Amino acid sequence: MEFDRRTALVIGTVGAAGAGLSALNVPPPGGAGAAPAVPVTQTMLLTGADADHTVDWEFQVTAGRRAGEWATIPTPSNWECHGFGSYHYGGDLVPTEKGHYRHSFTPPASWAGRRIFLVFEAAMTDADVRVNGVSAGPVHQGGFYRFRYDVTALLRLGEANLLEVTVSKESADNSVNDAERRGDFWNFGGIFRPVSLQAYPAAGIDRVAIEARADGTFAAQVTLAGVSAAARLTAQLRRLDGTAVGGAFSVAVGSGATSATLSTTAAQPRLWTAETPNLHQLELTLASATGVPLHSVVERFGFRTVEVRTGDGIYVNGKRIVLKGANRHTFWPTSGRASSPRLARLDIGLMKDMNMNAVRMSHYPPDAYFLDLCDELGLYVLDELTGWQHHYDEGVGAPLVEALVERDVNHPSILFWDNGNEGGWNTALDDDFGRYDPQRRAVLHPWTTFSGVDTSHYQTYSSTASKVAGATIFMPTEFLHGLYDGGAGAGLNDYWKLMGGAQRSAGGFIWALVDESVVRDDRGGVLDTNGSRAPDGILGPYREKEGSFFTIKDIWSPVQPANPAYYDSVFPASFDKTVKLVNRYDFTNLRTCRFGWQLLAFPAPGGGSGHRVLAQGEAGAPDVAPGATGAVTLGLPADWTGADALRLSVTDPTGRDVAGWTWRIRKAPDFAAGLVKPATTGSVTAAETAADVTLVAGGTRVTIGKADGRLTGVRRGSTPVSLANGPAPAGGTATLTGFSHFRDGTGWVVQADYSGDLTSVRWRLDANGWLRLEYRYRATGDHDHLGVNFDYPEANVRGLTWLGDGPYRVYKNRLRGVQPDVWHKPYNDTATGASGFAYPEFKGYHARTCWAVLDTTEGAVTVVAAEEGLFLRLFTPAVGPDPQNAVVTYPAGGISLLDGIAPIGNKFHGVAALGPESRPNTATGDYHRTVYFRFDA
Repeated sequence: MEFDRRTALVIGTVGAAGAGLSALNVPPPGGAGAAPAVPVTQTMLLTGADADHTVDWEFQVTAGRRAGEWATIPTPSNWECHGFGSYHYGGDLVPTEKGHYRHSFTPPASWAGRRIFLVFEAAMTDADVRVNGVSAGPVHQGGFYRFRYDVTALLRLGEANLLEVTVSKESADNSVNDAERRGDFWNFGGIFRPVSLQAYPAAGIDRVAIEARADGTFAAQVTLAGVSAAARLTAQLRRLDGTAVGGAFSVAVGSGATSATLSTTAAQPRLWTAETPNLHQLELTLASATGVPLHSVVERFGFRTVEVRTGDGIYVNGKRIVLKGANRHTFWPTSGRASSPRLARLDIGLMKDMNMNAVRMSHYPPDAYFLDLCDELGLYVLDELTGWQHHYDEGVGAPLVEALVERDVNHPSILFWDNGNEGGWNTALDDDFGRYDPQRRAVLHPWTTFSGVDTSHYQTYSSTASKVAGATIFMPTEFLHGLYDGGAGAGLNDYWKLMGGAQRSAGGFIWALVDESVVRDDRGGVLDTNGSRAPDGILGPYREKEGSFFTIKDIWSPVQPANPAYYDSVFPASFDKTVKLVNRYDFTNLRTCRFGWQLLAFPAPGGGSGHRVLAQGEAGAPDVAPGATGAVTLGLPADWTGADALRLSVTDPTGRDVAGWTWRIRKAPDFAAGLVKPATTGSVTAAETAADVTLVAGGTRVTIGKADGRLTGVRRGSTPVSLANGPAPAGGTATLTGFSHFRDGTGWVVQADYSGDLTSVRWRLDANGWLRLEYRYRATGDHDHLGVNFDYPEANVRGLTWLGDGPYRVYKNRLRGVQPDVWHKPYNDTATGASGFAYPEFKGYHARTCWAVLDTTEGAVTVVAAEEGLFLRLFTPAVGPDPQNAVVTYPAGGISLLDGIAPIGNKFHGVAALGPESRPNTATGDYHRTVYFRFDA
């Protein structure tokens, strides 16, 4: 038989019916259509395999865009993403919107005598299926679950057949709408996961449910069909490379049997964990009493044991684990819930890049290939039955639990089943999960305490402290809500000091992984987050990395400096060419990681961005067991102190970067001394009027107002530079009490003295054009901001290059994750998660700035800090609509030189409810800072 390219006919082999589609498309021996030596399940895809590989079907939508028009649509897909119907967020029900699908296909004549099933991986939400004009079975209700019909009697083998499917976007069952369509997420319609025909031998294996424990004990519960005579099931365990694990084992099967159980014990199998995702496979063959093979399947699994030890913790293979995860919606801006292995791998890779070891499926089971990849790459999974605030009735919910567990039961990555979310659980369904799961995984009620695990959401810092000190395992399935730029990384350092090491803390899941922004082709392609309901991601809609990405990566790294001083980008004075490290892996010894060092040199202003590597090498990996502390010794050259910075990086056994720290060897005063050279010749002139004093050095003219001692104007040649109205105190008052000016060698000084919070300002323009500003202020008590402000028109700015911690902006409670380097970014007006989507955002607070060059339409404005610890504030960032508590305060003016900056809140909590890093700056008295300016064409 040849491929029918119009219908993407694919004949392949699969395991049991519970296998994921990623295993469906392996051609049998002899090529497509050839009879395999051992009868296997053969599959014919009717749609494409995924959203990246689609097949057009005929389609008509009944309401919304293009209503009543017969056209074609790619499948699998959500119809809204292809110009049909209407867009809806949770709660906005449209019962009249339905999609009619038609598709012709020709199943192979060689399937005669087989049992043939029409399998839908999922369709939203009610699906009425007809084959050749005859109903395939009852309407399926529930939008995220695999379902199938036995269509053996309905098909005409070797001839054209017609498949007709009516998909109702809303369900006729109100509890399905309550659980799925009124949830806090985008609603879509359509056949959004693949559809296939699966042909089983007349007598065969229908599905397999495996329990494989860490002690090597193995059991497989096998569901059989069509066994009309005595037979035997024979099994062999193998590693994925084909190596046999033990010998074959078997069990006799009687005539008419519908189930059988096989068991064995493997000697010291390689165990599965998120850190060591060792997989095995079960080869299972049903044969007649005389040894003739009837059906063979292959099922993948992992040896591992999961325990909830009440009042203690969550254990995998006998070791307590801490989950570091995010909540993930299956979502892409242009395809909705229709996805692909490529997109699944992208998301898993990004989570692992953040040092996450877990993911919660919010709020529905994902594509099967996503779970396959979690098994392969190593992520712990919470698999979830849909429900948000409302639940399925038992009658419609019970078959959905069955479908969920039977499809996903053999994935070692799944630790828990979630029965709905935030009150969306039907307790009558709790015991249903165990009926189909021989592993008897615990069932959770996310948002409350169930199965001995407290999963309560969005706790304050103080209530989190109480919970981790309590008697119940604490594992919030949602915490630190990431609305816009609030939450996620902000506050995590404080929370993780509580949650990362407490005995009864099992970790938690940040809300959420990505901004759910739909491309609206009815609005000119705008990205729509439904106001403030969906821009909750650590990542943008196209997986743009927001600032919290790097904060989370740093805080959740399994390798951490033992000395808190090493979290600062300024080099520790006590450095002895060794770095003490804490191993926060659960199973991995640091001797299996790689450690590399680099000595760096930073370019001066005008020399571009980035750095130059002066020397590099590898350090021997220390033998440090999980939970222990050890030291890595760096073989640095004798002249290492001549570099600008030292970088230490760590990669895990798979080669993934898990940690990296750059420490500046040279301090801000060192860079300032190298950049700002005093003039040796020339002089500055001064001209005074009733209102101001103007200092002139070559082409630079600086004017200081006599009424307040502030900068009122700058000119570089004939070009005005609009920096003005500073330094004004970022908080408090300043009343001028004295004003003077005088020559000072090759320069000229303007001195202003004040009563109030700002105490003195001294300007000095040198003959070489460098303008020095020294200011002093006094502050005590709590303040959002400490420092001074200037005005500058934002419209004139084109970009920034700076030496400091970047490239992302920071908040007082999100300082980790940035690194010292020479960074560059063009101007943008991104409102994080809401508009623009250009990252890193241009505006905001920039940490530990040594120097910065602001590129403007008026030329380059260079700022150089003479002391450590300067926060450079650039303008006030845009914010999306209704930020709730996800806000941060900024001082007046457009540019600020600060010693203290403000924290940011998250959706559910203002900064007062968060941890110590979210509290205001406690001022300690007198502050002094020197900053240099230069203005160039």
